[in-house]
Amino acid sequence: MAPHATANDLSSADVTTSTDPAAPTVLTGTPVVSGVAFAPVMWPGERPALPGPGTPPADVEAECARFVAAAAAVADRLRARASAGTGVASEVLSATAALAQDRGWISSAEKLIRAGSPAPNAAVDATEQFVAMFTKLGGLMAERVTDLLDVRDRVLAELAGDPEPGLAQPDHEVILFADDLAPADTSGLDPALVRGLATRLGGPTSHTAIIARQLGIPCVVAVGALTSVAAGTPVMLDGEAGTVTVGPDAETARTAVARSRDAAELVSRWNGPGRTADGLDVSILANVQDGTSARSATDFPVQGIGLFRTELAFLDRAKEPDAAEQTALYREVIEAFVPSAGEPDAKIVIRTLDAGSDKPLLFADNGTEANPALGVRGLRVAFGNPGLLDRQLDAIAAAAEATGSSPWVMAPMVATATEARDFAAKVRARGLIAGVMIEIPSAALLAPSILAEVDFVSIGTNDLTQYTMAADRMSAELAYLTDPWQPAVLALINMVASAGSATGKSVGVCGEAAADPLLACVLVGMGATSLSSAPAAAAGVGAALGQVSTAQCRAAAQAALATADPADARAAAAAALHA
Repeated sequence: MAPHATANDLSSADVTTSTDPAAPTVLTGTPVVSGVAFAPVMWPGERPALPGPGTPPADVEAECARFVAAAAAVADRLRARASAGTGVASEVLSATAALAQDRGWISSAEKLIRAGSPAPNAAVDATEQFVAMFTKLGGLMAERVTDLLDVRDRVLAELAGDPEPGLAQPDHEVILFADDLAPADTSGLDPALVRGLATRLGGPTSHTAIIARQLGIPCVVAVGALTSVAAGTPVMLDGEAGTVTVGPDAETARTAVARSRDAAELVSRWNGPGRTADGLDVSILANVQDGTSARSATDFPVQGIGLFRTELAFLDRAKEPDAAEQTALYREVIEAFVPSAGEPDAKIVIRTLDAGSDKPLLFADNGTEANPALGVRGLRVAFGNPGLLDRQLDAIAAAAEATGSSPWVMAPMVATATEARDFAAKVRARGLIAGVMIEIPSAALLAPSILAEVDFVSIGTNDLTQYTMAADRMSAELAYLTDPWQPAVLALINMVASAGSATGKSVGVCGEAAADPLLACVLVGMGATSLSSAPAAAAGVGAALGQVSTAQCRAAAQAALATADPADARAAAAAALHA
């Protein structure tokens, strides 16, 4: 059944109408992935029905075992899909698999079963407890609510012996509308059939948005009036403008799609290296999380790895991986980019363990935190577990020695110059190149002092935006604040890039902002020396840079910095590039 509009779905901020009764309605949201699509709307089917009152189980221990087995089966399937995937899609599927076997969730369900609830009812009630807790905590934890509800539904289907829930695969081109999508659903979308994606919830750095960018599906999020549009309605989605036009003129829409596809064809022919039209070199790099994704990244025109997320080897483990296992993992990633004879060494940037908050470690539990997004995460986990960082650095050094490489190693969630100095000392003691992530406003403000202590920095724009704007990246109401084009965020990035230029040290960008071709030109104009994102975004970014000069990039940066609104910043940057 098609959704119906409610009083809260429609507002003048979301809908543009005309005095011409024949004019189409334009819904506005936050642009995420550029491109134009024209197709009928498809809404997801209903999720599994929740169980009614049940009979207490005759054997509570057997019922507990049945629940645990169902959760394990769901986790195994999600991990299998993560292993077959790449990039952020693989990362979030792994995190969702870990959620299916979360000790607290399973213990709550087992307690309910022993109190007389059948396993399906216990799964629902335990989930409600955690949904309430995650929602109250807000931030990154609130982002997991969609994932947890998806896990619940998959466990319910497993307990009932029903097929795994998920999106039905369309048999014709569609534009998918949804309130929000779980990672397991988004990662399975077929771009050949799902030509566009629009969600009522979410922000530009939500998992749905990031995976859509990796898949190259034009996407707009936080479209508040979305539920006013019935399934089957023809719409045109513009992922650059952030609009959904309901009932557009068909010929106009087809012309816009053709132009968009011509531009995409030009992008598909770009094969590097990263360089502006006047010859300024810019490293176009890939974000990876294991050997499989690193090897897959070599199929794209990237020059190395700008962000190796090492935490996936840790998240679902009851015990810390030993030195040999860690070394093998790091070596596998490095070897994916071993150059052929006569070629220069590829840049490999390894981020140390970024756990905590929405990515807890089973073997380094920090307990319940009032605000995990502002709690013990990233480098801070090592403060209470110093051996954890030392052992990881030892394994990275061993992998570097075995491969004859010189990886760059950076710490996440660094807030002070002292933290940067202490981390750099540990890295350099092992003969490695030391750097830190800039994703906390304090680190951006202290960029000159921090750069004095390290060899390079990399800006994580997802967290930097969230922390700068004090806005949960999953909040549809605040999606306009979590836009990386926010002038306050651009100002902080410019401060860091300027400090890098002044010291002659590399400043990379490894957040999703690096996947936006227009914003990439602005970042280079500020002084960014490398851009790292999902490998699928590399060609779009590289092609955009290759069509403009360094002077145009600088003009675009200055134009964007002179604005006070993200939409104005986009428009000003685009105008400067095409002047």
